[in-house]
Amino acid sequence: MLHLNHLDYYRLPWNLTDNSISWLEPTAACNLSCDGCYRKNEKNSHKSLEVINEELDIFTRLRTCDGVSIAGGDPLTHPDIVEIVKSVKKRNIKPIINTNGLALNKELLHELKKAGVFGFTFHIDSKQGRPGWRDKNELEMNDLRLHYAKMLADEGGISCSFNSTVYEDTMQYVPGMVKWAQEHIDIVHVMVFILYRAVNNSQVDFYLGPKKIDMGELVYNEEVTERTDIKAQEIVELLRQDYLDFDPCAYLNGSEKPDSFKWLLTGRLGRKNKIYGYVGSKGMEILQTFYHLFNNRYLAYAKPKDAHKGRSMLLLSPFDKKIKATLKNYLKNPFNIFRKLYYQSVMIIQPVDFLEDGRQNMCDGCPDITVWNGKLVWSCRMEEQLKYGMNVKTYAKGFTN
Repeated sequence: MLHLNHLDYYRLPWNLTDNSISWLEPTAACNLSCDGCYRKNEKNSHKSLEVINEELDIFTRLRTCDGVSIAGGDPLTHPDIVEIVKSVKKRNIKPIINTNGLALNKELLHELKKAGVFGFTFHIDSKQGRPGWRDKNELEMNDLRLHYAKMLADEGGISCSFNSTVYEDTMQYVPGMVKWAQEHIDIVHVMVFILYRAVNNSQVDFYLGPKKIDMGELVYNEEVTERTDIKAQEIVELLRQDYLDFDPCAYLNGSEKPDSFKWLLTGRLGRKNKIYGYVGSKGMEILQTFYHLFNNRYLAYAKPKDAHKGRSMLLLSPFDKKIKATLKNYLKNPFNIFRKLYYQSVMIIQPVDFLEDGRQNMCDGCPDITVWNGKLVWSCRMEEQLKYGMNVKTYAKGFTN
């Protein structure tokens, strides 16, 4: 496996109280059933606007953030989704809707834009059982991704992101998906790859206090034969087959393993026909530091018009070796000074890992923190809160015998 030294990259400065994103779950209901989903699909689970506003108030009291991911479930199934977006917006936070897109149409999109929606993150992959798209591979799913990217572009002024769960048998398609994103760099702003995880009793022993428990009843407990330990470095190694100089600029480490890459960010500058180079650690540090200085929060999502101004990033070339190399490459063609340069992010997310001694290596400073019973909890482990009232602890098999 490719070795990446975490000290070569900017450690994203997120923590529990000062972060880029928070995670709001107005419903656990969904109109699809995706493999690898962390949440149980519950039809009658829509929260009231009163409860949703209470949770937003808890966020603003306990945590600074640039954007709120409105997730679930699928938030577009909630009858008050427009009002929810308004509630986030009035708190001076960017509303980002995380959806599979199935319930989205032009009319609803227009209403959501008027309400203040900042962006969408569409979860689209080949293991959703999506009507009309069954048995399609990830590259064939690009046609659907393009449908939603064009829908947002036609409405205008809305950030467009896509995320996909990466499985052992689909990781081969990641380079092709990143290539597709480059071909649409003018309307696709972020690509996110979430590495598949599942837990079961064969890996570790689970305890609730002193009591050993069976995790078989939880939705993310699966007896699977495919890998559930894919690492972010493996995805970078795959991407370098097509992009030899592909290199991240920033990361978020694990709570138990400091040299693990839980969130691994790459920023690239280019046009549809060519990537000229990448943002380095210093460039990202300057960007985040100055944004925080003037906005009292860390940047989560940029406006589409800012992503179209990639040439402004070149001003950081005196401080960033990678951007300096990008500028040199860009100026090889003098006509480029008359052309737009686009910025696009590629994020690889590596969820919980189980270490040899049974410890759970979580995301240190996790952005996807949500509210449950008045406290901040990991959204990816919400089912434990619902069933047990707390997160379970894990130990190596037979450790307590």
